[in-house]
Amino acid sequence: MTDRKNINRGFKKLIVWNDAIEIYVLANEILQNFPITLNKTKANCIDAAQSISRNIAEGYCRQSLKEYIRFLYIALGSCGEFHSCLYSFHLAKQINDENYEKLDILHYKTENGLLKMIKSLQEKMKNSDWNVDF
Repeated sequence: MTDRKNINRGFKKLIVWNDAIEIYVLANEILQNFPITLNKTKANCIDAAQSISRNIAEGYCRQSLKEYIRFLYIALGSCGEFHSCLYSFHLAKQINDENYEKLDILHYKTENGLLKMIKSLQEKMKNSDWNVDF
């Protein structure tokens, strides 16, 4: 697979984006054997997981600091939605302790990465330290 690169695909270098992709992949793997009666619930959870990386990418590609931060907050909201799904699945014993722990560790890392990124970008906005030149 060829990795085509340009400035608009720079989000692929972000650790937090890669972690979000990993959450989506792992969630798919762990939830694939959910009973058919929970397909809608499973789909909502997987959508929330995928929404994290999509919003990081969309915000990055906007090339506006204010919009970038806005989309990172949307990604953070999706993080909360995903964690709520994950937690309820665990309490309902729909996923075991080991799988919950794997996803929760990765989710926690991603969530904290987003929080740090937002804080850093807010500092850049405050200090007018944002270059949008290609």
